[in-house]
Amino acid sequence: MDDRLETDLLTELIGKKHAILEKVRDLSRRQSDLIGDGNMTRLMSVLAAKEKLLAGLQAVQHELAPFRSQDPDSRRWRSPEDRQRCQQMSSRCEALIGEIMLVEQRSESELVQQRDAVAARLQNVHSSAQATRAYAASPVPDGRRLDLSSES
Repeated sequence: MDDRLETDLLTELIGKKHAILEKVRDLSRRQSDLIGDGNMTRLMSVLAAKEKLLAGLQAVQHELAPFRSQDPDSRRWRSPEDRQRCQQMSSRCEALIGEIMLVEQRSESELVQQRDAVAARLQNVHSSAQATRAYAASPVPDGRRLDLSSES
C-alpha cells in the first residue's frame, strides 16, 4: 500500500524546480562573465546548457500545474514542518527567479552596449574606407609639376 501523499509529490517537484533554478542562476552568472570577457565561443556553450535546463524546468512546471488550481489550505501534509519547508523552498525559488532575471537584464544590457560599440567601429571603418576610395579616385591634375616660373 502506498502511503504517499499528494503533498509529497508537490515537495519533490518544488525541490526539483529549486535545483534547476540554482543551476540556471549559476550559468547566468557565468554567461555574464563571458559577455564581459567577450568570449562568445564559450558563451554559446553556456547558452546551450541553459536551454537544456530551461526545458527541464518547463517539464517540472507542467507537473506542478495541477497544484496551482488547488486551495493550499485544503492540502494534507505529513506535518506542519513539511508544509513550512515546502513553502520556504517555494519562496527560495521565487527569489532565484528574481536573481536570474536581474543577471539576464544586465547581460542583455552589456550585449547591447557591445553591439553598439562594434557597430560604431564598423561605421568608422566604412567611413574611412569611403574617404580612402574617394581620395584614390580623385583625378590627378594634368600638370604634375609645379610651375615656379614667374612671368614678369
